[in-house]
Amino acid sequence: MSTDPTDYPVTAFMLVKTNPEWLAMTVAERVRAFTTDVVPVIESRTRGVRSRFYDTEFYSARVTDVWVWEAVDHDAYRLLIDALRETPFWDRYFAVVELLVGVENGYARTYELAPAATLAT
Repeated sequence: MSTDPTDYPVTAFMLVKTNPEWLAMTVAERVRAFTTDVVPVIESRTRGVRSRFYDTEFYSARVTDVWVWEAVDHDAYRLLIDALRETPFWDRYFAVVELLVGVENGYARTYELAPAATLAT
């Protein structure tokens, strides 16, 4: 898939907290559970999504991890959420604390401006 951010205009920051069932597993069991119980469902039911994962438990007690999901459109994002809800990811392995969905530089797209708020130094 493309790495151009304009190809994935919908971004969701999924803030989650690990549940006891997930924490009771060994690391190997967690990897196996995610790759066998979650990934195949996402791959079979969605197209045009990608993710990045961030550990945050060493900075926050309320949120242990953040998944950044990018989708080619809102329908692809909806299909992703529907898929995740059909797996143990949702409510068994993780509690979804917050979903923050946005469009990168949405104001710039709306007003056909250069994205002034995106910086690199």
